[in-house]
Amino acid sequence: MIGKTISHYKILEKLGEGGMGVVYKAEDTKLRRPVALKFLPPELTRDPKAKERFVQEAQAASALEHQNICNIHEIDETEDGRLFICMACYSGETLKQRIARGPVGLEEAVNTAAQIATGLSKAHEKGIIHRDIKPANIFVTADGQVKIVDFGLAKLAGEVSLTRTGTTVGTVAYMSPEQARGEQVDHRTDIWSLGVTLYEIITGVLPFRSAHEQAVIYAILNTDPEPIRAIRTDVPFQLEQVISRALAKRRFDRFQRAEELLSELEELKAQFSDAGGVGPHQRLRSAASIAVLPFANLSADPEQEYFCDGLAEEIINALGRLENLRVVARTSAFSFKDKALDIREIGMKLNVGALLEGSVRKAGNRLRISVQLVNVADGCQLWSEKYDREIEDIFSIQEGISLAIVDALRLKVLGDERDRLLKRRTENPEAHNLYLKGRFFWNKRTEAEMRRSVEYFQKAVDIDPEFALAYAGMADAYVTMGFYGYLSQDKVSTRAKDAVRTALELDSTLGEAHASLALIRTWIDWDCAGAEREFRRALELNPSGAEAHHQYSHLLAQLGRFDQAVPEMKHALELEPLSLNINACLGQVLVLARKYDEAIEQLQKTIEMNPEYYDGHGWLGFAYLLKGMYEQAADKFRESAAFAVIEARMAAALAYAYAVTDREDEARNILAELLDRSSDKKVDSYLIAIVHIGLGDLDRAIECLEKAHEERSHRLFTMVKVDPLLDPVRSNPRYKGLIEKIGLV
Repeated sequence: MIGKTISHYKILEKLGEGGMGVVYKAEDTKLRRPVALKFLPPELTRDPKAKERFVQEAQAASALEHQNICNIHEIDETEDGRLFICMACYSGETLKQRIARGPVGLEEAVNTAAQIATGLSKAHEKGIIHRDIKPANIFVTADGQVKIVDFGLAKLAGEVSLTRTGTTVGTVAYMSPEQARGEQVDHRTDIWSLGVTLYEIITGVLPFRSAHEQAVIYAILNTDPEPIRAIRTDVPFQLEQVISRALAKRRFDRFQRAEELLSELEELKAQFSDAGGVGPHQRLRSAASIAVLPFANLSADPEQEYFCDGLAEEIINALGRLENLRVVARTSAFSFKDKALDIREIGMKLNVGALLEGSVRKAGNRLRISVQLVNVADGCQLWSEKYDREIEDIFSIQEGISLAIVDALRLKVLGDERDRLLKRRTENPEAHNLYLKGRFFWNKRTEAEMRRSVEYFQKAVDIDPEFALAYAGMADAYVTMGFYGYLSQDKVSTRAKDAVRTALELDSTLGEAHASLALIRTWIDWDCAGAEREFRRALELNPSGAEAHHQYSHLLAQLGRFDQAVPEMKHALELEPLSLNINACLGQVLVLARKYDEAIEQLQKTIEMNPEYYDGHGWLGFAYLLKGMYEQAADKFRESAAFAVIEARMAAALAYAYAVTDREDEARNILAELLDRSSDKKVDSYLIAIVHIGLGDLDRAIECLEKAHEERSHRLFTMVKVDPLLDPVRSNPRYKGLIEKIGLV
């Protein structure tokens, strides 16, 4: 080939060869510039359909104009039909060659990975997955700029039979678990491959390696790689955790977007820049992140579980008042209760730098409490203590634990923040004990246990009438009972407002009370301005309040302020990463923001976490519906209905899907059933309106929306301004009047 001229390219020298073809340096005789020509193996393009598909992929890849992507200039073929592509030619070396030359500095490694992540982010934004990220496909120019090559080729390789005797197209060692299993892959397979690549850059070896491909595949699917710091001790904990998360075997445990990985890498780059490198003993980010695991009950009485849970929850709430510490919320931290998992695994799932674990042995009025603070990165103990005290000392024990954590994590806590950390909510141990029982049963969420929680909160304030936190707990219980339909709205309004008013009169700095009042302002008063004011105050007093962030996001979404609502829900998810509800609600907010592709991705992740979580299926159905994928939407609505018999909204959504796909009879059958159920007020008139919109009966739809207003439908209040399904009626004067009447203008 050397010396030949093909088209207007004169072949100068051979640059390299691999399973995907041979690369030559050539001169473009028309434009007088050096180029790289890659000739694809004949078996790649022998099949006309495969050839057509490759051309389509090359066309898509050529549209990726980005500084970290090697663009395709042209695609052509030789006289004998052999396909080749023309690319830019740079001075430098592949990342594979750079690794072979010797150890790579940590700053250089992170910078290289950040550039790869930047290029991938651009490609994923355009819907293009590389599928073959590896050092041989990364070119580093003489001035250190990264160029990703071979976009589109691996996708072709994954969709047609591209093997020949003794040769496997693609590189097994860099394949994600789903790719190794032959499953359909998405952009998260590139994130895995980048994790493998970064591991190799830093250590010089692959995380999964063997002389036999099947052994490599087995390791990818079943084993964890050797800890990176066991190979190279100067790697900072945060970098090790970033790589571990990129190499999570389940897709939803990895970084979900290249931008998330890039953000972590940019933070590391800043640390290198500020400190001239990261020392081997630097703590993980530090650990401005912690999870408090439920304390083990070592008492003879299993009924003391409420005390153990309550003690851990009290520490969570106390630490949550610190602005410079991210504290994982109760639901996610407590999801590991009674599970024998490795500290590192728990820390990775919760994305924290430190874990607090402990045990409680209670006998009469005597307590023995053992606690230890563990560094997730290496499993080393940062601090531990044992307390043998009387139960009357419980408050000083909690204070001692909180202060020890602050000291161990080297946090600066001064002035008002220190006062909030150590502030005692009651001086009465018996009242405190009753409050812990109230919270224990409140977290159960059944009607009977919710009513028991109110009884315990009431007993607590009977003993200590100045116990503001118990009044806040009572308000939470009443609001939650109203939300689940355990108590009528009028009773909820009176009792919840009385309780929260008393709590704030006793302590105006109680974040929990402000959060409760925000929910009352939202669900009962329909007062958006008042609700936002209370949410902001609650979060000022308790920055780690996951539920407050979650509910505030919903308020912002119903007002159409999605540029704030989406980040707010994502922040809630950082604090409650394992909450199915918040995972699904992020998908919901993305649906309402009309970011349907992002919503689908998020909701598929939620369903991966729990395939029977009906809200995940339901909101995924809405995303499909609004994207025009009607059959997929109908399937999801039917799946969701199978998991939750009370979900009239899924029946209404299914009827809408039938109506807009010319299955009017089936839509009207569901409508008749909903109308029959609505006769005893079991079905929200807002849902009836949605079905009428699908059927094209817009006047009847407006009537139903007005009826929903008379019913004080919470769904109407939260959805009427932003629900995409209402687009056909937005120009109707009666709709505009309804919006004004509700106060959402």
